[in-house]
Amino acid sequence: MNLSNLRAPRKATENRKRVGRGMGSGMGKTSTRGHKGQRSRSGSRIMRGFEGGQMPLHRRLPKRGFTNIFKTEYEVVNLERLAGLGQSEITPEVLRKAGVVTSKRSLVKVLGQGELSSAITVHAHKFSKSAQEKIEKAGGKINVVSSLVPAASKKVAATRGSN
Repeated sequence: MNLSNLRAPRKATENRKRVGRGMGSGMGKTSTRGHKGQRSRSGSRIMRGFEGGQMPLHRRLPKRGFTNIFKTEYEVVNLERLAGLGQSEITPEVLRKAGVVTSKRSLVKVLGQGELSSAITVHAHKFSKSAQEKIEKAGGKINVVSSLVPAASKKVAATRGSN
């Protein structure tokens, strides 16, 4: 390969479309918008989800039930996963570093699937009854970590305390 047989990539030398520059531009008169119609007018904006008058998808689909936006969600961890970590004291921070729990702000619930061979101390936000029994049966301890108070209730408490 040398300079004599180098070629520019396809469409590299193509000029960009210059709309609204008269008849000599190759896109004259209507500037590629066609004749009449909704998209031909200036300032036309079509609502997101608009389907040309057809009933939009978000209105065609059935809506049922209720989504509670204040629901507390826990990331669940089984005992077999805790036993695999090989540590005597397990906290939510240890679980995050090990990659067992993903989010920094998530609450941790320990479930009782699996067996424990050694005594461990587990700090978590919630425990199932079976997990609690198995940890104590193996000689370990459980410690319920208090969950974070939502920001909205902190504000309410602060305003009440200032009166």
